[in-house]
Amino acid sequence: MKRKMLQLRLMLASTWLVVAFAGGLNAQAQPGAAQPAPPANSQSEQARLREQLTQASREYKSSVEQLITIYESDAKKTQERLAQVTELRDQGLAKRQDVEMAAEAFKVASLKLLEAQSQLKAGDAEVAETLVEANVEDAPAKVNSNRSPRASGGFVRNTAYVRYGGGHPWSLSEAGTIKQFFALRFGRALPIHVFGQSPLHDRWGYDHRNAMDIGLNPDSVEGQALMDYLRANGVPFTAFHYAIPGVATGPHIHVGLPSHRIALPIAGR
Repeated sequence: MKRKMLQLRLMLASTWLVVAFAGGLNAQAQPGAAQPAPPANSQSEQARLREQLTQASREYKSSVEQLITIYESDAKKTQERLAQVTELRDQGLAKRQDVEMAAEAFKVASLKLLEAQSQLKAGDAEVAETLVEANVEDAPAKVNSNRSPRASGGFVRNTAYVRYGGGHPWSLSEAGTIKQFFALRFGRALPIHVFGQSPLHDRWGYDHRNAMDIGLNPDSVEGQALMDYLRANGVPFTAFHYAIPGVATGPHIHVGLPSHRIALPIAGR
C-alpha cells in the first residue's frame, strides 16, 4: 500500500513538474515567436516562477527518493534470497529452477532501483542546469559586474563560471566530434543532459536550440579535458561552477553560445 501511494505521489509530482516546465495548462512558449512587452512586475513574476519550479522539483525528488529506499530494500532482500537458494542448490536441497527464479527476482528489483536512481539524476540535472543559466543571465551583479563578451574568441573566468566565445560559428550538427573525443579519451559516452531546446527552456523563454548541456563538473578531470578540447577547437562554451541550493546540484558545461532571452517566462494559471 505504501509503495502504491508513493507511486501515485510520484506520478502527480512529475505531472506538476512537467506542467511547470512546459508553461502551465493554458499557455506554451514557442521558440522564436513574437512576445508582448514585459510587464512592470516581471521581476516578481520571475521570483514566483522560480518558487514554483523549486517546489515542484522538491516534491518530485522527495517521492523518487522514498521509492528508491523501498527499491533498495527489495534489491537487498532478493539478493539475500538468491544467495540462500544457491547455497541450498549446492547442498542438493533446491532445484535449478528455484535459483533461476530467485535470480530473475533480483534482476527485476535491481532494474527498478537503477531506473528510479536515473529518474532522480535526470530530473535533478535539468532543473539545476536551466536555473543556473537563468540565474547567471538574469542577475549579473550577483556573479560579477564584468559580463563576458560574446565576441568570437572572448574568454572570461570568474567565481561563477568560465566562458569562451569560440573561434568560429558552431552548431549542434557538429556535436558528434565532441562525443567521439570524449568516448575515445575516457571510454564512456559523453554525459549529455539536455540536447537543444527543452520544455524547461521554453518555460523560461531562453533559446537553447543550438546548445547542449554536459553533466560534468568543470573542476573535474573530465571537465577540464573537455574544456581544453573545446577551446583548442574554437567551440564556444560556458562552464558553471555552482549549484542551486536546496534544489539540485548544478555544475555543468554548456556547449554553444550562451542562451539568450527570446520570450517572457510563461506564467502558470
